[in-house]
Amino acid sequence: MTSLPEPQQNLKIIEQLLQQLPAARPQLVVLPEACLCFGAGDKQQRSYAELYSETAPLQAQLAQLAAQHGIYLLVGTMPIVDDEAAEKFSAASLLFGPDGKCLARYNKIHLFDVDVADNTKTYRESKWTEAGQEVVTVATEFGTLGLAVCYDVRFPELFRALRDKGAAIIALPSAFTKVTGAAHWQVLTRARAIEQQCFVVAGAQVGTHANGRETYGHALIIDGWGNVVSECDGVTSPCLATASVELDSLQPIRSNIPVAKHFARSKKVIHE
Repeated sequence: MTSLPEPQQNLKIIEQLLQQLPAARPQLVVLPEACLCFGAGDKQQRSYAELYSETAPLQAQLAQLAAQHGIYLLVGTMPIVDDEAAEKFSAASLLFGPDGKCLARYNKIHLFDVDVADNTKTYRESKWTEAGQEVVTVATEFGTLGLAVCYDVRFPELFRALRDKGAAIIALPSAFTKVTGAAHWQVLTRARAIEQQCFVVAGAQVGTHANGRETYGHALIIDGWGNVVSECDGVTSPCLATASVELDSLQPIRSNIPVAKHFARSKKVIHE
């Protein structure tokens, strides 16, 4: 997606994209980071922040879309607060099930406080965003799903923790900058899939946004061997990367190269 500053504009785009989905079910749809509000600054995101509630307007609309299409819908991130008076919000990934119920919430742990050689130059996500504190997985009818967001991909320890909690698929909604994306996006996402022997499904923001920020795009689906099985390659407008996958394909990879068992055996040595 090339998300816009206004949530209702983005909800219309999401609805149009969902109408293009393949017919197969069950199906997981991973939207990008900041899918409902992008390009107007974090202060405006705070103005749209909702309490975590099934009756909150934006969450209710997203739940309705999940139920209407009978899908698992991962809302890349949206601003959520637990106190209406809070200055900061959580960058929260919310997973809605085919019945419209919210099944999981993950608050982005690693915040993007970096300097980049692009037209934005300085990023300080922590100014308005509260860092998450919990590693989150959720059981679904197609396997255990682990949740991470964008900058998290540079911290393999989180992905190890998701695998340890049973993840077979890791969702990675993102808004990588054009500069860092060109350099590192595919390398990092493939590395995390290879290391943890999991599928990685990485939604992505793409193009030039209202505030001039440029994002890299190239939404990806990667299998447990590190193969890119689907990609929005070179596309600068909203599109879908889709794939039909067999989670059973992970079993021989994990059996033949049992890195989880070997890591458990070496953990005591590593941490001494």
